Amino acid sequence: MQSSLPRLIVGLGNPGPEYEETRHNIGFTAVDSIRARLPGKGSESTHTANSLIWAVRFGGRLLWLQKPLTYMNLSGTAVAKVARAEEILPGEILVIYDDLDLPLGRLRMREQGSSGGHRGVESLIESLESSAFARLRLGIGRAEAGMTVDYVLERFDDSEAELLKTVVKTAADAVLLAARRGVKTAMNQFNGLDLAAAGEAEAQDNSTNDGQT
Repeated sequence: MQSSLPRLIVGLGNPGPEYEETRHNIGFTAVDSIRARLPGKGSESTHTANSLIWAVRFGGRLLWLQKPLTYMNLSGTAVAKVARAEEILPGEILVIYDDLDLPLGRLRMREQGSSGGHRGVESLIESLESSAFARLRLGIGRAEAGMTVDYVLERFDDSEAELLKTVVKTAADAVLLAARRGVKTAMNQFNGLDLAAAGEAEAQDNSTNDGQT
Protein backbone atom coordinates (compact mmCIF):
# COMPACT_ATOMS: atom_id res chain seq x y z
CA MET A 1 0.00 0.00 0.00
CA GLN A 2 1.36 3.42 -0.96
CA SER A 3 2.36 5.50 2.04
CA SER A 4 1.87 9.25 1.86
CA LEU A 5 4.54 10.05 4.46
CA PRO A 6 8.08 9.43 3.19
CA ARG A 7 10.70 8.16 5.65
CA LEU A 8 13.65 7.98 3.24
CA ILE A 9 14.55 10.98 1.04
CA VAL A 10 17.00 10.12 -1.74
CA GLY A 11 18.82 12.65 -3.91
CA LEU A 12 20.31 11.21 -7.10
CA GLY A 13 23.67 12.31 -8.47
CA ASN A 14 27.25 11.28 -9.14
CA PRO A 15 30.04 11.37 -6.54
CA GLY A 16 33.26 13.34 -6.92
CA PRO A 17 34.24 17.00 -7.27
CA GLU A 18 34.03 16.90 -11.06
CA TYR A 19 30.27 16.37 -10.79
CA GLU A 20 29.51 18.86 -8.02
CA GLU A 21 26.77 21.37 -8.86
CA THR A 22 26.17 19.90 -12.32
CA ARG A 23 22.68 19.63 -13.76
CA HIS A 24 22.62 15.85 -13.26
CA ASN A 25 23.41 16.37 -9.54
CA ILE A 26 20.50 18.65 -8.72
CA GLY A 27 19.13 15.83 -6.55
CA PHE A 28 22.26 16.03 -4.37
CA THR A 29 21.91 19.82 -4.23
CA ALA A 30 18.29 19.50 -3.12
CA VAL A 31 19.25 17.10 -0.30
CA ASP A 32 21.79 19.67 0.91
CA SER A 33 19.02 22.29 0.93
CA ILE A 34 16.77 19.98 2.95
CA ARG A 35 19.55 19.23 5.43
CA ALA A 36 20.08 22.94 6.02
CA ARG A 37 16.46 23.23 7.14
CA LEU A 38 16.50 20.33 9.61
CA PRO A 39 17.45 20.40 13.32
CA GLY A 40 21.22 20.38 13.64
CA LYS A 41 21.37 20.79 9.85
CA GLY A 42 20.68 17.11 9.38
CA SER A 43 23.16 15.85 12.01
CA GLU A 44 26.47 14.21 11.11
CA SER A 45 26.60 11.98 8.06
CA THR A 46 27.51 8.31 8.13
CA HIS A 47 29.15 6.53 5.22
CA THR A 48 27.30 3.27 4.78
CA ALA A 49 25.49 1.29 2.05
CA ASN A 50 27.73 2.99 -0.54
CA SER A 51 26.09 6.28 0.44
CA LEU A 52 26.19 9.33 2.63
CA ILE A 53 23.34 8.98 5.13
CA TRP A 54 21.82 11.44 7.57
CA ALA A 55 19.22 10.53 10.19
CA VAL A 56 17.26 13.24 11.98
CA ARG A 57 14.03 13.55 13.92
CA PHE A 58 11.41 15.50 12.01
CA GLY A 59 7.73 15.74 12.75
CA GLY A 60 8.09 13.39 15.69
CA ARG A 61 9.68 10.56 13.71
CA LEU A 62 12.99 9.53 12.18
CA LEU A 63 13.69 10.84 8.68
CA TRP A 64 16.55 9.48 6.58
CA LEU A 65 18.39 11.44 3.88
CA GLN A 66 20.58 9.60 1.37
CA LYS A 67 23.08 10.46 -1.35
CA PRO A 68 24.06 7.23 -3.15
CA LEU A 69 27.76 7.21 -4.08
CA THR A 70 27.49 4.37 -6.60
CA TYR A 71 27.18 6.65 -9.64
CA MET A 72 23.77 7.37 -11.06
CA ASN A 73 23.17 4.16 -12.99
CA LEU A 74 23.63 1.96 -9.89
CA SER A 75 21.76 4.14 -7.40
CA GLY A 76 19.16 1.48 -6.76
CA THR A 77 21.61 -0.93 -5.16
CA ALA A 78 22.48 1.64 -2.49
CA VAL A 79 18.86 2.65 -1.88
CA ALA A 80 17.75 -0.97 -1.59
CA LYS A 81 20.42 -1.65 1.05
CA VAL A 82 19.16 1.19 3.24
CA ALA A 83 15.54 0.23 2.69
CA ARG A 84 16.23 -3.35 3.77
CA ALA A 85 18.33 -2.34 6.77
CA GLU A 86 15.75 0.13 8.10
CA GLU A 87 12.67 -1.82 6.98
CA ILE A 88 11.50 0.99 4.72
CA LEU A 89 8.86 0.14 2.13
CA PRO A 90 9.01 1.50 -1.45
CA GLY A 91 5.97 3.63 -0.64
CA GLU A 92 7.96 5.32 2.13
CA ILE A 93 10.71 6.51 -0.24
CA LEU A 94 10.84 9.86 -2.05
CA VAL A 95 13.49 10.28 -4.76
CA ILE A 96 14.68 13.66 -6.10
CA TYR A 97 16.30 13.88 -9.53
CA ASP A 98 16.83 15.94 -12.67
CA ASP A 99 14.40 15.99 -15.59
CA LEU A 100 15.29 17.10 -19.10
CA ASP A 101 11.65 17.38 -20.12
CA LEU A 102 10.93 20.17 -17.64
CA PRO A 103 12.48 23.64 -17.90
CA LEU A 104 14.47 25.02 -15.00
CA GLY A 105 11.94 26.51 -12.61
CA ARG A 106 9.39 23.72 -12.92
CA LEU A 107 9.05 20.73 -10.59
CA ARG A 108 6.73 17.74 -10.48
CA MET A 109 6.00 15.44 -7.55
CA ARG A 110 4.29 12.09 -8.08
CA GLU A 111 3.38 9.20 -5.79
CA GLN A 112 4.72 6.62 -8.25
CA GLY A 113 5.30 6.04 -11.95
CA SER A 114 7.73 4.92 -14.63
CA SER A 115 11.39 5.85 -14.95
CA GLY A 116 10.77 8.17 -17.90
CA GLY A 117 14.10 6.93 -19.27
CA HIS A 118 16.11 8.20 -16.28
CA ARG A 119 18.84 5.64 -15.61
CA GLY A 120 19.00 6.32 -11.88
CA VAL A 121 15.27 5.77 -11.49
CA GLU A 122 15.46 2.65 -13.65
CA SER A 123 18.07 1.32 -11.22
CA LEU A 124 15.77 2.00 -8.26
CA ILE A 125 12.83 0.25 -9.87
CA GLU A 126 15.00 -2.78 -10.65
CA SER A 127 16.63 -3.00 -7.21
CA LEU A 128 13.46 -2.31 -5.21
CA GLU A 129 11.41 -4.50 -7.55
CA SER A 130 8.78 -1.78 -7.42
CA SER A 131 7.94 1.56 -9.00
CA ALA A 132 5.64 2.49 -6.09
CA PHE A 133 7.92 5.15 -4.62
CA ALA A 134 7.33 8.89 -4.71
CA ARG A 135 9.51 11.09 -6.84
CA LEU A 136 10.23 14.78 -7.23
CA ARG A 137 11.47 15.74 -10.68
CA LEU A 138 13.36 19.01 -10.96
CA GLY A 139 13.52 20.56 -14.41
CA ILE A 140 16.94 21.30 -15.90
CA GLY A 141 15.83 22.11 -19.44
CA ARG A 142 16.43 20.32 -22.70
CA ALA A 143 19.82 20.05 -24.37
CA GLU A 144 20.36 20.58 -28.08
CA ALA A 145 19.95 17.47 -30.22
CA GLY A 146 22.78 15.01 -29.64
CA MET A 147 24.23 16.98 -26.70
CA THR A 148 22.37 15.35 -23.78
CA VAL A 149 25.34 13.67 -22.06
CA ASP A 150 27.53 16.77 -22.16
CA TYR A 151 24.62 18.98 -21.14
CA VAL A 152 23.60 17.10 -17.98
CA LEU A 153 27.22 16.97 -16.81
CA GLU A 154 27.66 20.74 -17.20
CA ARG A 155 27.35 23.18 -14.33
CA PHE A 156 24.49 25.65 -14.41
CA ASP A 157 25.20 28.97 -16.12
CA ASP A 158 25.76 32.08 -14.03
CA SER A 159 22.54 33.46 -15.49
CA GLU A 160 20.67 30.52 -13.91
CA ALA A 161 22.17 30.88 -10.43
CA GLU A 162 19.37 32.84 -8.78
CA LEU A 163 16.64 30.67 -10.27
CA LEU A 164 18.54 27.53 -9.19
CA LYS A 165 18.62 28.80 -5.60
CA THR A 166 14.87 29.29 -5.73
CA VAL A 167 14.36 25.82 -7.21
CA VAL A 168 16.33 23.95 -4.54
CA LYS A 169 14.72 25.98 -1.75
CA THR A 170 11.28 25.21 -3.17
CA ALA A 171 12.21 21.54 -3.55
CA ALA A 172 13.12 21.47 0.14
CA ASP A 173 9.78 23.11 0.98
CA ALA A 174 7.94 20.48 -1.08
CA VAL A 175 9.78 17.51 0.41
CA LEU A 176 9.40 18.65 4.01
CA LEU A 177 5.70 19.29 3.45
CA ALA A 178 5.36 15.78 1.99
CA ALA A 179 7.15 14.33 5.02
CA ARG A 180 4.88 16.24 7.39
CA ARG A 181 1.49 16.21 5.68
CA GLY A 182 1.71 13.77 2.78
CA VAL A 183 2.81 13.60 -0.85
CA LYS A 184 -0.63 14.50 -2.23
CA THR A 185 -0.69 17.70 -0.18
CA ALA A 186 2.74 18.67 -1.51
CA MET A 187 1.70 17.81 -5.07
CA ASN A 188 -1.33 20.08 -4.84
CA GLN A 189 0.73 22.98 -3.51
CA PHE A 190 3.86 22.81 -5.67
CA ASN A 191 3.19 21.04 -8.99
CA GLY A 192 1.64 24.06 -10.67
CA LEU A 193 4.42 26.51 -9.86
CA ASP A 194 6.46 28.24 -12.56
CA LEU A 195 9.36 29.66 -10.59
CA ALA A 196 11.01 31.20 -13.63
CA ALA A 197 7.89 33.19 -14.51
CA ALA A 198 7.44 34.23 -10.89
CA GLY A 199 11.02 35.47 -10.75
CA GLU A 200 10.59 37.46 -13.96
CA ALA A 201 7.39 39.05 -12.64
CA GLU A 202 9.10 40.01 -9.38
CA ALA A 203 12.04 41.51 -11.25
CA GLN A 204 9.63 43.50 -13.43
CA ASP A 205 7.78 44.78 -10.35
CA ASN A 206 11.05 45.83 -8.72
CA SER A 207 12.12 47.60 -11.90
CA THR A 208 8.81 49.45 -12.06
CA ASN A 209 8.99 50.47 -8.43
CA ASP A 210 12.58 51.66 -8.79
CA GLY A 211 11.48 53.91 -11.64
CA GLN A 212 8.74 55.59 -9.65
CA THR A 213 9.34 58.94 -8.02
